[in-house]
Amino acid sequence: MSSNSGVLEAFDESGLQKFHWKTMFTAGMGFFTDAYDLFIIGTVTAILTPIWHLSTGELALLNSTSLAAAAIGALFFGRLMDIVGRKAMYGAEVFLLTVGAILCALAPSFGWLLFFRFLVGLGVGGDYPTSSVIMSEYSNRKNRGLLVTLVFSMQGLGLLAGPLVAALLLGSGMPHALAWRLMLGLGAIPAASVIYLRRKMAETPRYLLTVKQDGAKAAEVVSDLTGADVAAKAPAPAAARVTAPAVKHSLWTRKNLIRLLGTAGSWFLIDVAFYGNSVSSQLVLKALLPHAALITTTLVAAAIFLVAALPGYYVAAKFMDSLGRKTIQVIGFGVMALAYLALLLVPGVIKLPILFLIIYGVSYFFIEFGPNTTTFLFPSEVFPTSLRGTGHGISAAGGKIGGFLGAFLLPLILKSAGLGNTMGLLAGVSLLGIALTLLTLPEMKQRSLEENEEVSDSLAATAEKRSVRYS
Repeated sequence: MSSNSGVLEAFDESGLQKFHWKTMFTAGMGFFTDAYDLFIIGTVTAILTPIWHLSTGELALLNSTSLAAAAIGALFFGRLMDIVGRKAMYGAEVFLLTVGAILCALAPSFGWLLFFRFLVGLGVGGDYPTSSVIMSEYSNRKNRGLLVTLVFSMQGLGLLAGPLVAALLLGSGMPHALAWRLMLGLGAIPAASVIYLRRKMAETPRYLLTVKQDGAKAAEVVSDLTGADVAAKAPAPAAARVTAPAVKHSLWTRKNLIRLLGTAGSWFLIDVAFYGNSVSSQLVLKALLPHAALITTTLVAAAIFLVAALPGYYVAAKFMDSLGRKTIQVIGFGVMALAYLALLLVPGVIKLPILFLIIYGVSYFFIEFGPNTTTFLFPSEVFPTSLRGTGHGISAAGGKIGGFLGAFLLPLILKSAGLGNTMGLLAGVSLLGIALTLLTLPEMKQRSLEENEEVSDSLAATAEKRSVRYS
């Protein structure tokens, strides 16, 4: 076995350690902030509409500009982290989130608020590839699915914190003109809390070894993190470096393009379908509480999320490394399709709010225990190290484009075609997600990331043997 493969094997086969949990927290707080910022704007626009006399078009722009900016941020940060390294970029995206949140709170007009929300969106988008890839490359083989999914699960806590903060501020009697500014400004706190931690993180051993060709530094990082004396295995200093030249991977190979179609396509589809639940939630709330105040509907939305969706993240994390990503994604899309078909085939269900709420809750759970989490995990695993950030960035951008289109088109489709036909369309989207998953994506549970590399024959052979031995 070469010293190089030994470095990564020591990393892959290490048990869960303190640095895994520290990395998970450092990466996860960005997603807490992302979710809080993307949720809170809905409550903010409801408050600002009578204060700034916002038009329907202005509301649509404020609610969706961060999604468009996130697609740009994901592409930019994802590509750049492959060129200059993970460490060089990590922390810049949460700095953008911090500054953007503060500026949003101080915005003097609609135009400035829109611009500052665009900055927030760039940070949100950048956090997707950076945090996912870094957690994936820092993870051991057996628990990679658990750790990356737990990073993403911080989104659920952020989505819960948003309505709770909004309800607290609205219930305090604080003037609305001040409350909306605090809602936006508070998003700076969790983002700022991890800027220092992100900047202090070492470059990932996988990037050092396969892209930077610095096996000695990779061994040093692995030794520091795991306590294993991997550097001592090198027979000479020169042997700690990769002896073969780095392979220039191309995204335009058949294998990588098929995988990119699977990761970006399924992420696009889930974000379109996710708005089916957004449509449903508004219908449920209108049916249950037709005359409720903003604070009441905000708390009810939080309760629905707490009961129906939040557990899905953690059940997914629990079973990601045993059931597998592919199985969980197919199950999630499948249950979503059944739920949407039920709303199509039984159109009178809207007149039965409790039944509607049950169907909605089941679909919401399987969105989280399903493609909403797996689409975040897959692109951090299926591409070689030199393309991992780029592949994840393109995939995340595909999701944000799906969300952007869903935000604009689904309300129009609902108005012209009705609830049943809209749900039928979303059932078709979910079925397409199943087909795309089965045809394009490999199962990565318990498999080494080095199976995607072509650094050397010995490294590839070691990765393959290791996966067979431990699967």
